[in-house]
Amino acid sequence: MLKHLYISNYALIDKLDVDFNAGFSVITGETGAGKSIILGAIGLLLGQRADSKSVKTGCQKCTIEAQFDISRYNLSSWFEDNDLDIEDGECTIRRELTSTGKSRGFINDTPVSVQQMKRLGEMMVDVHSQHQNLLLRQEDFQLTIVDIIAKNDDLLKEYEKVFTEYNILTKEIECLRLSLAESREKEDLLRFQLNEMDAAKLTDGEQEELEQEQDVSTHTEEIKSALYNAEHLLCDEGATLDSLKQATNALSNVSPLYSKIEPLVERLDSTLIELKDIADEVSREADNIDFNAERLEYIHERLDLIYTLQRKHHKSTVAELIEEYERLAEAVSNIDNGDEAIKEKEEQREKVLDSVNKLAQKLTDTRRKATVIIEKEIKHRLEALGMPDVEFNIEIKKGELSVKGQDNISYMFSANKGMAMRPVAQVASGGEIARLMLALKALVSATVKLPTIIFDEIDTGVSGKIAEKMAEIMNDMGNAGRQVISITHLPQIAARGSYQYKVEKNSTQELTTTIMRQLNDEERVGEIAQMLSGSDITDAALKNAKELLKWK
Repeated sequence: MLKHLYISNYALIDKLDVDFNAGFSVITGETGAGKSIILGAIGLLLGQRADSKSVKTGCQKCTIEAQFDISRYNLSSWFEDNDLDIEDGECTIRRELTSTGKSRGFINDTPVSVQQMKRLGEMMVDVHSQHQNLLLRQEDFQLTIVDIIAKNDDLLKEYEKVFTEYNILTKEIECLRLSLAESREKEDLLRFQLNEMDAAKLTDGEQEELEQEQDVSTHTEEIKSALYNAEHLLCDEGATLDSLKQATNALSNVSPLYSKIEPLVERLDSTLIELKDIADEVSREADNIDFNAERLEYIHERLDLIYTLQRKHHKSTVAELIEEYERLAEAVSNIDNGDEAIKEKEEQREKVLDSVNKLAQKLTDTRRKATVIIEKEIKHRLEALGMPDVEFNIEIKKGELSVKGQDNISYMFSANKGMAMRPVAQVASGGEIARLMLALKALVSATVKLPTIIFDEIDTGVSGKIAEKMAEIMNDMGNAGRQVISITHLPQIAARGSYQYKVEKNSTQELTTTIMRQLNDEERVGEIAQMLSGSDITDAALKNAKELLKWK
């Protein structure tokens, strides 16, 4: 339930601060007074697109904030899923818009996205405008009404999940067929390339090892000469090792006499051992290295093969060639086993399709049962709204499978005797559409527990007793635990509200502003009388206004 609305610096509104009540309330005011401005501000809270032009001229920022009591509605899981706090069933939504076009949204003082505001708004407020009457002409809307009454939410989710799986399998089969067709067009080339790669028997890291070995083989004499030269310098008479031994012995002889050189002796010993080990290693390498013409020829041939394959397949490493080999192997395997893979997928899809058809039939069955209820209730409500000869029928025809099932829905309508029923979009007038939408909203509101329903001039095209009946329906909806707010120009509807608010303009030489306030009983008499007679309020209009308000 909407408890409080605060607006500042929005369009023609300087500041609006108003409380709302449970039950049925009405908002009245002359055309152009600003009722649509207030509705637009509420729309911003519900995630509608923001426009910087909405900021009042000369102001930097506008703010719209609303407080809701949602204690009787199970929304706690949504707040948990969105990591938002909620206390004592109270919810505050705020939208801020700057003159530069920046927009920010908050739920309980936590920054949120417009999509989050929109989703929460859909669960808290239903705004019915004249534009929404056009929805009645759309099959999707007609189907949604039926599903709401049928309470198909869980069944629809189950169906949509299986239908999505069916679509995914269909796309996979199409991709497999396309891939198989493309592969078969170049099958000979694929098999040749695979056999060529298979014969190469490539191993990861092979290229680097061969290139290193090639370098060694190409420079064998140079390397061998360097090793022998190093061995000679280390080991021949008078070389490094002999000199180091002599230095070590010289210091060892006097170390008992001069203890400070003992660490130096130890370091020389360690260095001598390390150099001797190096000398032995150099000697072994010099003996091992040798030129092998056959091995070098093999390396050249092997590297030439690798380089050729790299150029042919536009790869730079053996690892990439191995990946290409695996791709070719998979492509050839798909050619060999493609028909079988497609067959398996098709069998899998057939099983899923069977589930889709069964769930679609369940949806059809529940919808047919719901249409009986809807037809009876809507006919009864429309008769009460001044359409005694109305005929209303919901036609369900089997169509192609879609995300909503396989049913094509059409609301068939006739307002007069002797007139054949035809789709409502073809025969219903504006006033008839308005009454039919109100009847549907009243029926739906008993199933979907929306905290707040706002009717924006749903009474368009009706008057007199019909307006009174529409007011009674909205009042009954308010008395059934829903908050109903109706923006109206009709005194019959205005008088039926438990609370009445007036929107009006204040003009000075400098500017025009819109205000909104709740009327007391005396003010209500004057406002309704003005709605009856115009700006010159007559005694008859005052008397009539009091008569209309007697129900209170």
